[in-house]
Amino acid sequence: MLRTRLLWIGIGFSVSSAAISHFVWKDLMLHRYALSSDMKRKFDALEERILNLESVPYHDSNPTPEIEG
Repeated sequence: MLRTRLLWIGIGFSVSSAAISHFVWKDLMLHRYALSSDMKRKFDALEERILNLESVPYHDSNPTPEIEG
């Protein structure tokens, strides 16, 4: 009877720890995917802004007058 109880306690702890580790692993993977997706979205937006800046012609707002002499 004592062996049976120890066996069931061992099985219970094993199943509980497996379920907890499964949910923790799943949550970590979901967080990792969300982080990589967010970073990709931000880098795409940054690249688009850089391309827009590169396509705008540069106008010097403070031109230096040419000295004739």
